[in-house]
Amino acid sequence: MDTVRRSNTGWLQGIETFALSWLVKRLPRRTTPNLLTTLGFVGAAIVFSGYALARWEPGWLWLASAGFLINWFGDSLDGTLARYRKIERPKFGYFLDNTLDVIEQFMLAVGIGISGFIRWDLAFLALSVFLMISILSFVRATVSGEFRIAYGGMGLTEMRLAFVILNALMYFIPPQTLSGLGLPLSYPNLLSLTWSAAAMATFLISWLKQIREVAREDPVLD
Repeated sequence: MDTVRRSNTGWLQGIETFALSWLVKRLPRRTTPNLLTTLGFVGAAIVFSGYALARWEPGWLWLASAGFLINWFGDSLDGTLARYRKIERPKFGYFLDNTLDVIEQFMLAVGIGISGFIRWDLAFLALSVFLMISILSFVRATVSGEFRIAYGGMGLTEMRLAFVILNALMYFIPPQTLSGLGLPLSYPNLLSLTWSAAAMATFLISWLKQIREVAREDPVLD
């Protein structure tokens, strides 16, 4: 995987790159990429726990938000640290990071489903569409040598921030407070459904664009 180019066009890419560059130079020598990967997974477990506990007490949403920050710190810095210290393990790192991401995303969907703030079916619809986009990135990396991290300006970092903002909204404005407006779904459910529809449209547009590019690079031979 050392020949694959990473492409990040997320809205927060500039800020994130600056933050990671600042942080990686200040990490203790005993900090290793594997330790950061473990920390990222612990953050995902905290997210799961926060959402699960929020079913009984909305204040636990703040724990979920803290988990997103810990997950970002570990998940974003592990590869950055490896590249900074020139100790990359391209195949191992690519395999470990991306398989753990799938597990963490599943945990997120289950945690949100347990919380009751978003319906189970809509939580797993969002997960399914997200996994479709992830698969598109993996296939794209194979056929074009480019691993795209963000689509439509949204990558994992932007999504973490979106969840933190949603958590604050759900805490200060409980979904039940808007139930009398005649909406068919609570606003967290409507936001989830809207995101799934937008993500599906992004997938289809990116898929069609990639097909055209690959067709030009691999034309039919007479």
